Amino acid sequence: MENDPQLPEDNDAETQSAAAGSERDPREGPRVYVASLSDFNSGLLHGAWLSAGVEEDELQKAIGSMLASSPSPGAEEFAIFDYEGFGPLRIDEYTPLSSLSAIACGIAEHGVAYAHWVASGGSSERTDLLGFEDAYLGHWESLTSYAENFLDDLGALQQIEKVAHGYLQPYVRLDIEGFARDLELAGDIWTSPGDGGVYVFDGRS
Repeated sequence: MENDPQLPEDNDAETQSAAAGSERDPREGPRVYVASLSDFNSGLLHGAWLSAGVEEDELQKAIGSMLASSPSPGAEEFAIFDYEGFGPLRIDEYTPLSSLSAIACGIAEHGVAYAHWVASGGSSERTDLLGFEDAYLGHWESLTSYAENFLDDLGALQQIEKVAHGYLQPYVRLDIEGFARDLELAGDIWTSPGDGGVYVFDGRS
């Protein structure tokens, strides 16, 4: 809407004060901007940038402090107006705090690769963090780069060099791109593009 209030800059005094409840620097890791709906419906913007990578009750407490300082008496309802540090994940206005906290803590511990895992079908439950650790195969410049490294670890490239030695070597080529493509098509791995490359995950985990 044309007359909607605008989000404040990070150096806003109210934002810094409301975010101070967390021991972590609010600029570190995933964070969300939560605002009072009572104020927003009155044409005001009262809210705060909060670190999301904390326990659910701590996040709820920080939101409660923001609402308690609202200029609207009895402000109780809030919504997520903005977010950052969640990679490809989409956070909506009413994402449950339990899910928000679990995802943000996973990202804080494992980096944005965790967000790519969740966005592509991985679980955001705390108990399933081991699933991410088992599945994650790293961030690569390309799928072909991963496949080449995979074949090198298996010793396949060295075996080809031994068999096709001497004058045959210039004529022997391994279709690494095709091998990489078939790995993904067969479900052995799956990828998520981002940050100048691809995040690769074990499709069997």
